[in-house]
Amino acid sequence: MAEIKVDPVDNHTMVIPETEISTQKPHRTLRVASLDIFRGLTVALMILVDDAGGEWPMIGHAPWHGCNLADFVMPFFLFIVGMAIPLAVKRIPSKGKAVKKVVFRTLKLLFWGLLLQGLTNLAYIKHIIFSNHYFKLRSSSILIQLCKFCESLHHVGGFSHAPDKLTYGVDMQMIRFCGILQRIAFAYLVVALAEIFLKDAQSNDIAAGYYSVFRLLGACILILYLAMLYGTYVPDWQFAVHDKESADYGRVFTVDCNVRGKLNPPCNAVGYIDREILGINHMYLKPAWRRAKACTENSPYEGPFKNDAPSWCHAPFEPEGILSSISAVLSTIIGVHFGHVLVHLKGHSERLKQWIMMGFALLILGIVLHFTHAIPLNKQLYTFSYVCVTSGAAALVFSAIYILVDIWGLKYMFVPLKWIGMNAMLVYVMAAEGIFAGFINGWYYEDPHNTLVYWIEKHIFIAVWNSRRVGILLYVIFAEILFWAIIAGILHRFGIYWKL
Repeated sequence: MAEIKVDPVDNHTMVIPETEISTQKPHRTLRVASLDIFRGLTVALMILVDDAGGEWPMIGHAPWHGCNLADFVMPFFLFIVGMAIPLAVKRIPSKGKAVKKVVFRTLKLLFWGLLLQGLTNLAYIKHIIFSNHYFKLRSSSILIQLCKFCESLHHVGGFSHAPDKLTYGVDMQMIRFCGILQRIAFAYLVVALAEIFLKDAQSNDIAAGYYSVFRLLGACILILYLAMLYGTYVPDWQFAVHDKESADYGRVFTVDCNVRGKLNPPCNAVGYIDREILGINHMYLKPAWRRAKACTENSPYEGPFKNDAPSWCHAPFEPEGILSSISAVLSTIIGVHFGHVLVHLKGHSERLKQWIMMGFALLILGIVLHFTHAIPLNKQLYTFSYVCVTSGAAALVFSAIYILVDIWGLKYMFVPLKWIGMNAMLVYVMAAEGIFAGFINGWYYEDPHNTLVYWIEKHIFIAVWNSRRVGILLYVIFAEILFWAIIAGILHRFGIYWKL
C-alpha cells in the first residue's frame, strides 16, 4: 500500500554530489528541488491535457503518427523515475535491502495501477461529472454515497459494472491489465535492479563513460524492440465490439493484414503481440486512433464513425502494451544517465554541458528519423524516434528548470509546481484520475447538473468568458491544477506526503 507519511523536517533541498553528503544522517532524505518541480509540471500537464484535451485536441494525444503535448507526459514521467533512481539507490548500502525496496515499491505501483484502472476511467468520469443520472442524495452517510459512486462507475475492462442493477465486482474477462502505473512499475523494476547490480561496474567519470553498461543495456533493449516490431508476422484477425455504448456492440469485424514490419494502426506488431498475450478483451477500448481522419469526419475531435470507416477504427488497442513498454524502458535509462551526471559531477556548468548536449542530440536525431520517414514519431508504438524526441525534450526542460531554480535562485516562481511534485501520487489519484471530482459531483440538488463542479465550471468560467473552450481551459488551470497545488502546499506545511 502507499503510505501517508509525516515528515517533520523541511529537507527538500538540492542533492549535492555523493562525496559531499557522506556525513549526512542516514534517515535524512535530501530531495532535488528541480526534480520535484519537473515532476509537478508533468502532473499538471497530465491534468491539463486529459481534462482540456477534449475541447483542445491539438494538446491531446495524436491519433496515430505525430506528437502532441499529451504525448510528452508518459516519457517525462519515465525520465523522472530514471533520474531519481541513482539518487535513491546510492543511499542504501546493502544490495539486499535495495532489491527488497525496489520489488516492494514495484508491487505497490502495480496494485495502485490495477485498482485505479478498475475504479475509474477519465473519459467516463467526465461523462459522469457532466451527465450523471445515477447519483442521488438519499442518505447523509458518506460511506453509502461512496458505495453508490463506485456502483455508478463503469470502466470497460475494469472493476465496476452494471450500475443499473446496483452490482459491484470484478469482471475478470474484461479487466484491463496494462496502464500508466503498470508501465512505470515495469520500467522502474528493470532499471532500478540494473542500477543496483551494475553500479560498481560503471565509471565515475561520466564524461569518459562511453562504454557504460547502461548504454549496453539500452542497446540490447532497442535491438530486441526493433527486431520484434519489424520482424513479427501479423496475420488477419477478428474482433467483436464489446463497448456497450457503441451502436456496433456485438458486431464482429475482420481486419486484413498478412504483413510484416508495418507501422499502421491495424497491422503493427505491437497490437498483435498484445492481442495474442493479453487478449483483445483486456485492451483499451477507446484508443486515440478513433479520432483519425480515416475514422471520423470530426477529426481531430471525437465523433461518430464514417459509414465507410475501416474495420480497425472499432477495434481496441493497448497504448501501454507489452512491446511498447519494453521500448519505454529506454526513456528511464536516459533518465538514469542524467541522474548519474547529477550525482557524480559537482559543478553546474559540467552538469549542464552533459544534459544540454545530450538533449539536443536526442531531439535532433528523433526529428531526423521522423521527417526522413525512417521511423515515425508514434506514442502508441513507442517508436525509437519518439523516445529520442521526448527524452531530448525532457532533458532540455529539466535543464531550463535547473538553471532557473538552482543557478538563478528563482524558486518562488515554481512553488506551486514543487508542492505538486512533492505529493505527486496524491494529486495524480485525486485530480488526474478524477476521483475527487467524481465524488464531489455525486452530491447534487434536485437535478444531476446542480452539482458544485458543474456550477463552478458553467457559471464562473464558461459564462464569464462566453466560450466553452476557453472556460474549460481556465477551469482546468485554476479549479483543478491550482486548487491541488494549494492542497499539496497545505499538506507540505504539515509535513504530510503520500509516498509509494
